[in-house]
Amino acid sequence: MKFRLPLTALMFGAALVAAPAFAKDKEPVTPAPAALPTLIDTDITHDPDDVLLLDLSDGGRVAIRLMPQWAPHHIERIKTLAKRGFYNGVIFHRVIDGFMAQTGDPTGTGQGGSDLPDLEAEFNSMPHLRGTVSMARTNEPNSANSQFFIVFYPRFALDHKYTVFGRVIAGMNYVDAIQRGEPPENPTKVIQASLASENKPAPAPTPAVAPAAPVPTAAQLNNSKSN
Repeated sequence: MKFRLPLTALMFGAALVAAPAFAKDKEPVTPAPAALPTLIDTDITHDPDDVLLLDLSDGGRVAIRLMPQWAPHHIERIKTLAKRGFYNGVIFHRVIDGFMAQTGDPTGTGQGGSDLPDLEAEFNSMPHLRGTVSMARTNEPNSANSQFFIVFYPRFALDHKYTVFGRVIAGMNYVDAIQRGEPPENPTKVIQASLASENKPAPAPTPAVAPAAPVPTAAQLNNSKSN
């Protein structure tokens, strides 16, 4: 027994064969996201509202170029806190040699932050090179608040996991001199954080505190009298 197609099916098939090929309507193409700018302007006088200045207790001034194209909400947060004076007096509480220096916690423990809500992550394609400034967070991606860190040497394992928002453009030698430790015994402080557009003069460096002289014991006092 042969299977036969109905006449209507045969006619339809012939029509399909004979019909000219028409171009299909093109589906709307989603434009690729614009590439992030990678060129860092190192001139502090250019766009001074996007330059964060950190005056350190060791006497150095660090200039950071803020890149709103990379992480606009994180940049807005850093600017807001700097203008409030939030970072003034805050220590670098976690400084690992060959890795990074972290600050931004007013409690100095690494557990604190500002009274503002945590930020949603703005992970981007910018690499963690020497001088990169990135937001610190917990294991929860959307937990960045006020703490940030500066990378001493390239750490590409951090890429796409932490929000990069800027790069040191001056004073990296002062970053290199930040006291090491978790926390350091004599931590380096941010004496003043400001935007270059505010034109705040650098404050005087904090003098090093000399160790207190030991209190003499009663035996030592008696010996000194007998001599």
